[in-house]
Amino acid sequence: MIKRARKTILVVDDDPDQLQGLSIRLKASGYKVAVTSDCVQTISAVRRVQPDLVLLDIGLPAGDGYLVLERLAKLNLLLTLPVIVVSAEDEAVHRQKALGAGAVAFFQKPADYAELHTAIEGALAHE
Repeated sequence: MIKRARKTILVVDDDPDQLQGLSIRLKASGYKVAVTSDCVQTISAVRRVQPDLVLLDIGLPAGDGYLVLERLAKLNLLLTLPVIVVSAEDEAVHRQKALGAGAVAFFQKPADYAELHTAIEGALAHE
């Protein structure tokens, strides 16, 4: 039997409670988890950790989630690295902007974990 390698998810959020909550749930679902809390750390972590997927908040210190998406696009990483936005920002305003910037999905906080997990699985299946 071939053992499937565990996928790594980078969780990006400046809210420590959000980071902890998502980390616990993702680890319980069998993922490896790395975390960052600002724009600069995120770009560095993507290069260092080489995650299979990024869960990205929009409101971040040292830049925002859109800056992260822009930098990932310039590095041609959005072609192979799915990014799911999980944000407290107004969905009506930010969903299309996030998807247009390269995100594969948008969830408003607090996100339903079952729906988020389904989106994660779907995005990882297409990588």
